[in-house]
Amino acid sequence: MTYQLTAPLLDACVLGIVAKEDSYGYTLTQKVQEKVDISESTLYPVLRRLQKEEFLITYDQPYQGRNRRYYRITEAGRKQLEYYRQEWKDYKDRIDGLLEYEFLEGETHDE
Repeated sequence: MTYQLTAPLLDACVLGIVAKEDSYGYTLTQKVQEKVDISESTLYPVLRRLQKEEFLITYDQPYQGRNRRYYRITEAGRKQLEYYRQEWKDYKDRIDGLLEYEFLEGETHDE
């Protein structure tokens, strides 16, 4: 991928996944990796930060004799996700406007 995945954008991706359903770390990593190239070691600090900011809470659930730690979005997390969605839409619209302007005008400004 050409473009960098910034911390706020990664936060938004994680919150978006967890908003759909509670998830554990491995599943979250797999879902994010389907769309962008990140390592599992990148995701766990994000999860800890979102938990510290009270956007996510955790609970353990037994699975095959072990506990899995699941993440659940909080009301504050839902509000933050909505903020991220609006920011992304605004940003995308501005960039699309720049790209479409050049395309529609059929001009380049290379000298």
